[in-house]
Amino acid sequence: MKPRLVVVGNGMAGMRTVEEVLKLAPDLYDITVFGAEPHGNYNRVLLSPLLAGDKAVDEIMIHPRAWYAERGITLHAGDPVLRIDRKRRVAVAASGREAPYDRLLLATGSTPFMLPIPGANLDGVVGFRDLHDVDTMLAAARRGGRAVVIGGGLLGLEAGHALQRRGMDVTVVHVASSLMNQQLDGEAGRLLKDSLERAGLRILLDAQTTAIVGAGRVQAVQFADGSELAADLVVMAAGVRPNVALARSAGLHCERAIVVDDTLQTYDPRIYAVGECVQHRRATFGLVAPVWEQARVCAAHLAGAGHRRYVQAATATKLKVTGIDLYSAGDIAGREGSEELVLRDRRAGVYKRLVLDGARLSGAVLVGDVADGPWYFDLIQRGADVSAFREQLLFGRALCAQAA
Repeated sequence: MKPRLVVVGNGMAGMRTVEEVLKLAPDLYDITVFGAEPHGNYNRVLLSPLLAGDKAVDEIMIHPRAWYAERGITLHAGDPVLRIDRKRRVAVAASGREAPYDRLLLATGSTPFMLPIPGANLDGVVGFRDLHDVDTMLAAARRGGRAVVIGGGLLGLEAGHALQRRGMDVTVVHVASSLMNQQLDGEAGRLLKDSLERAGLRILLDAQTTAIVGAGRVQAVQFADGSELAADLVVMAAGVRPNVALARSAGLHCERAIVVDDTLQTYDPRIYAVGECVQHRRATFGLVAPVWEQARVCAAHLAGAGHRRYVQAATATKLKVTGIDLYSAGDIAGREGSEELVLRDRRAGVYKRLVLDGARLSGAVLVGDVADGPWYFDLIQRGADVSAFREQLLFGRALCAQAA
């Protein structure tokens, strides 16, 4: 009898790991997958284009139901696992179905952070995390009216832009003093704000939301200064929280997320975890690149081909909202002793800021002209010595090639 691999979570991280296991050892396991949503695995990154109308649902599906059947994988969609009995080595789903395992993979992802304020569960308040959320927003957009998006990060801006394209009157509300403050510095944030406002989005900064007002259904958003903003739809895009409730109730070691070692193994050697639900050396993860690498390393160990270790690497964020291109990579805050190279061309709408740590590039923020973003990112990842073309570094790859 084959060993049984049970996967809890039918999202991108879990299914990428399954794909990698099938590449390395196609016949090793009997695989069973449980998912909370009632369909196959889809690309969550493409929810914004779906909301904006640039993609259809079938275009964002990665693994339709037929994919599982063709590979002999048992899929229980719409039946989330509620309990893990580690003593008996059994996963128990909402339906009461029990799945015995030899290896268990937790890929429970994250949940939107819904502000714990009065009115947060009124009708018309929604997160931005899954297909159901998109359906709720599309229904609201068809009725028209005013949308308030809470959160001026990557997801909030994409949601705001998409709802505006669907015909809603949109205000993005952000608690910090500049947009995308995790990825952009203040100057880049200001350029982004100006561009979005020119395109018709309203932006409120330094705005702390204290309540959502309405009788049964949302009518307005209230702020710490007492002011209110009328709303027919409120989208919470103020970040996510790793989904650790299941792991915690099973007695696995969790801090902010499920703690894993360099092989993506939890404190129980039969249980692995990947994706947004994990914490590796104090860090948690929200971008695709590190999750793909986790899937590769975890699959190697599950397939018995494992000498790989997961190593965290610098990450890059690329965004195009309402015609403005942004690229952010590495450590943009810098540390003591680091230097900055800055280029501003307001007329052309171009801003570049490079952070140097000695002879090495450690961070880059680009606005307007992002063509060299991947090249800068490669320099950061390799820890390349840039002293030979330091003077030309701001002006891009072509000039640096001549200097070197």
